[in-house]
Amino acid sequence: MLTGIIIGVHVVVSLLLVLFILLKSGRGGGLSDMFGGGSMSTMSGSTVVERNLDRLTVITAVIFMMTTILLGLRLT
Repeated sequence: MLTGIIIGVHVVVSLLLVLFILLKSGRGGGLSDMFGGGSMSTMSGSTVVERNLDRLTVITAVIFMMTTILLGLRLT
């Protein structure tokens, strides 16, 4: 039962991580330009939206790493 819950969390976190990485703007812009992050980022460095997206990406990556380790320990 616990393994099923961890797998469910792992799948959700995986999809969120992919979404957050796709939303990040690269050199030439990205999907975050659709939400107003493109024009402001060239003038002021990084916007509040980009900083929050960076934080969410890091938090999601840490949760992904923890669930991966838990699954590895649980399934061996």
